[in-house]
Amino acid sequence: MNGWLDIVERLNDLLKGLVFTGRNQESIDTDQAFQLWSGWASEVREREKTVYLIGNGASASMASHFAADLAKNGHLHTQVFSDICLVTAVSNDIEFAEIYAEPLRRRGKKGDLLVAISSSGGSPNILRAVAVARQLGLHVVTLSGFKSDNPLRREGDLNAYVSANTYGEAETSHAAVLHCWMDMVEVK
Repeated sequence: MNGWLDIVERLNDLLKGLVFTGRNQESIDTDQAFQLWSGWASEVREREKTVYLIGNGASASMASHFAADLAKNGHLHTQVFSDICLVTAVSNDIEFAEIYAEPLRRRGKKGDLLVAISSSGGSPNILRAVAVARQLGLHVVTLSGFKSDNPLRREGDLNAYVSANTYGEAETSHAAVLHCWMDMVEVK
């Protein structure tokens, strides 16, 4: 087992190694990526659109956490699809892989923003929702980890990737990335 300072050093290395890419896999400077992402959030606020956040497990919890922070501190309309009744209805009556795609099909509008969080970048339900978002004309930001060639990393307009090897590393790094973005869009 690693000691605390080893873990802190590893997280520091992961965050320093954060990589943003665009739709065509071109590298985007980290500061420019955050500015672009923050600009999309400002457009959402100005045009009274919606920021959707999705994830599974701890990433779903993170999506809910940041939806609340963005609504409270960023004055943005946000939505998550984590209501247990919705999740079980869609997964039972349609398919689990549709739990985010199906409600997004009905609610998403051009100019909205989808933030898709997946440690592995390979979750079928996240990938389907991203495909729907693209069809509807939403801006899409992805956060992923593990393998550098994970499929989610190829699907966003802006893709944040950390070379995390564990869920703890990925989730902690994603939380830091989301907090940085939140601080940039906060209305003071």
